Amino acid sequence: MSLREKIETEYKIAVKSKDKNKISTYRLILSGIKDLDIANRSGPNKKDTDDSDISKLLKKMIKQRNESIEVYKKNSRDDLLKIEQNEIDILSAYLPKQFSEEETKKLCSSLVSKLEVKSVKDMGKIMGELKKNHSDSIDFSIAGKIIKEILNNQ
Repeated sequence: MSLREKIETEYKIAVKSKDKNKISTYRLILSGIKDLDIANRSGPNKKDTDDSDISKLLKKMIKQRNESIEVYKKNSRDDLLKIEQNEIDILSAYLPKQFSEEETKKLCSSLVSKLEVKSVKDMGKIMGELKKNHSDSIDFSIAGKIIKEILNNQ
């Protein structure tokens, strides 16, 4: 079953159970997928929307929610923060498990020593290795901060 089919099935279940929070989140996802379909149909590179396109969309949506959460934390808006967190939980269910910050730190440390990187200028080597082997399971914004911290403290 493709990612699109799973999302559509879950949407139908949410509609039947009348769960307003899930319904609105699934509608946002399906709307984003339709936008992707339209973008992929037009232009020089015509193609069908596949699971990797949908995964990228979901990651982008999660990133947007995380940015909103930071703003809500600063402004003490717990009500809105909970809504965004629920949306992240739903979106994350369709992606491979993400590494925790601690797991990311261990991986980055081992790559720094393995690749013998000494300065921030060579950070691209580590990021390239992470993209090649862990592109679905790592948050690159967190990884970037961790790598800079490791290299600056050497």
